[in-house]
Amino acid sequence: MLNKSQSSRKTNLFIFLGAIFLTNAILAEIIGVKIFSGEKSLGFEPVNWNFFGEFVLDFNLTAGAILWPVVFITTDIINEYFGKKGVRKISLLTAGMIAYIFLVISVVTRLVPADFWLDVNASSPSGDDFNIDYAFNTIFRQGGGIIIGSLTAFLLGQLVDVFVFQKLRSITGEKMIWLRATGSTLVSQFIDSFVVLGIAFYVFGNWSLSQIIAVGIMNYIYKFVVAVGLTPLLYLGHGIIDRYLGKELSEEMINEATKDKSFI
Repeated sequence: MLNKSQSSRKTNLFIFLGAIFLTNAILAEIIGVKIFSGEKSLGFEPVNWNFFGEFVLDFNLTAGAILWPVVFITTDIINEYFGKKGVRKISLLTAGMIAYIFLVISVVTRLVPADFWLDVNASSPSGDDFNIDYAFNTIFRQGGGIIIGSLTAFLLGQLVDVFVFQKLRSITGEKMIWLRATGSTLVSQFIDSFVVLGIAFYVFGNWSLSQIIAVGIMNYIYKFVVAVGLTPLLYLGHGIIDRYLGKELSEEMINEATKDKSFI
């Protein structure tokens, strides 16, 4: 039975982790419309890799890819202390909020712009003609296929992450946090990388299967490297949380999190 102080710390921790999860997931969806060059951003020339003898690809990634590893690592921390139920709760809430945001954006981008707003923003700093309403709609509005693909990949990725994490935990016990966290993240992000592309650009678009595979591999390489690189932060997060909760409460929450034997 938790005392008042322990109950408060447990609740505060879930709110804090949930806020990190929700904020990064929503930001990733909104900024995902921008494609950036990973090589040029680091000062290198594009690699120009050739896939299947047909597609020449560079490390051109969606801006949202920067944040998704943070989302999946936060998933692992929530899983560690709150179990599958905790991950399910925050995942469904986040999916609902993302759907709500897309709905609001869809409505807002169809509103007729005010004339004065168009006039005062009619030219760029260099003096070129500029349509701010077109730019606004282009940046924020995403196609139905991308929205459906993103939400499906997000939920499926979360379920796979939780399942793999708990399976690895049943093998490793309390040891080897890096293995269950990184392992579950790598598996879930592999699925996430291909599901979103497959639905958005193969089912609803006109990409070929070989192009889906090629771009998916490129995205996964990035996520793989980042997931491994963030492992030290995972241990740092665990250390901070354990000190905040206290040894007794931390162990009790972790033990309780492992008792849920449901599939999802």
